Amino acid sequence: MIWTAFSLPTVSPWVSALLLLVDLAIRIVVLGVIPGNRRPTTAMAWLLCIFFLPYIGLILFLMFGNFRLSRRRRETQDAVNLRILEGTADIAAQVPEYEGPAWVKSVMELNRNLGYFPVLGGNSVELIEGYQESLDAMADEVSRATDYVNAEFYIMSSDDCTDRLFRELEAAAERGVRVRVLFDHIGSLRVPGYGDMIKRLKASSIQWRRMLPLLPVKGQWRRPDLRNHRKILVVDGRVGFTGSQNVIEPSYRNKKNHKIGRKWVELMSRLEGPIVGTLNIMFATDWSSETEENLESQLATHHWESFSGGSLCQVVPSGPGFVTENNLRLFNTLLYSAKDCITISSPYFVPDDSLLYAITTAAQRGVLVELFVSEQGDQFLVHHAQRSYYEALLKAGVRIYLYPKPLVLHAKHFTVDSDVAVIGSSNMDMRSFSLNLEVTVMMIDREVVQQMHTVEDHYRAVSRELNLEEWVNRPVLARYVDNVARLTATLQ
Repeated sequence: MIWTAFSLPTVSPWVSALLLLVDLAIRIVVLGVIPGNRRPTTAMAWLLCIFFLPYIGLILFLMFGNFRLSRRRRETQDAVNLRILEGTADIAAQVPEYEGPAWVKSVMELNRNLGYFPVLGGNSVELIEGYQESLDAMADEVSRATDYVNAEFYIMSSDDCTDRLFRELEAAAERGVRVRVLFDHIGSLRVPGYGDMIKRLKASSIQWRRMLPLLPVKGQWRRPDLRNHRKILVVDGRVGFTGSQNVIEPSYRNKKNHKIGRKWVELMSRLEGPIVGTLNIMFATDWSSETEENLESQLATHHWESFSGGSLCQVVPSGPGFVTENNLRLFNTLLYSAKDCITISSPYFVPDDSLLYAITTAAQRGVLVELFVSEQGDQFLVHHAQRSYYEALLKAGVRIYLYPKPLVLHAKHFTVDSDVAVIGSSNMDMRSFSLNLEVTVMMIDREVVQQMHTVEDHYRAVSRELNLEEWVNRPVLARYVDNVARLTATLQ
């Protein structure tokens, strides 16, 4: 390499040849490595990234290309799966009393084979639309706890809206209740006031842990965006909560959100009955993964019963701890099974090809398909990637409703005909299918479906329907940004 005054260095032919060979070697190697066990679209996106930017692309792939949990975590999940399968064999063999469509029973069997949990009867379900109301409902139940409280949320924050829940958790721990709290490390770390929450937890008698922590000094490292996205609260095994809501004030402690009036709109479910034990096993599994403490009594399944009457419910866990993409398979099956109508609420709708085909095929075969999304998203790339699918959806006959800005419709649920309602933490995007640990509850009860239809009616009353003519005539630059964002969404 030769240097001259006021000139750039001249690279020798040998160095140039070496760099060319390394560049070529990278391209040849990744062609045979990246497609392994990945969707073709995901593999192609990574290959394009590396072919355009070989060195930077390779570094990004090494940081973000591995979507597997550690061996210890996978072994923990496998052991729990086997235990559930063996411990619930008798109850799973009892065909639940159900007089609805035959395809619903096949979905029950699918979920059993994917997530290992059986469908359980005798449950009660209450849907809670109000943001503060759900926080207060959880605080009320914690105040009545006598044995244990297990709380697991993607984001937790100690603020004015969540203060009562935190105070009830602290008080329960002080009176001898075993209070365990899990929160996702990166999900919560990004929120202002994280340090204050940690100080508050340390000053209490609450047992707490970060989920999937990134603490290189302590040897805790993994793909940074591999996250635990679940939202679960279980009190004494008698009542449970799950849905879309995190434990934080509705503007996520963001000054810009406060200034423009942006708040999150959520939907939570309050559950009683045998299904609560299923949620508790999910918590116990995650707790064991983070602490290596075996919650033996709470992993037990021998005391489970499935009662007649009430709602049939089935929990479907998903995430990198499972070989299959359980939530995606469930969603696709339900979409293909629908006869009359499908209504979906998803804040981040970035489908893979299989889900896109399922939803457009449903519309094309005459099923009324409605999709509720936010008019303005809170995440730039995800929102524009989502917009890139609107044209295909509208042309297939899907009716798209835009929930008015500045509000963010963060609720994650959908209904199929009058037979099935689904709620949980999972978005309908490739990240939730492959990278995030999620919890989904399928509820088979026409009264519950009607509760959710009422929620959907509220969305429809305030939303604006998007039409195809308006969409295809949007500015060229907006279309370009949408398409570029769509490409980045497949980099997993």
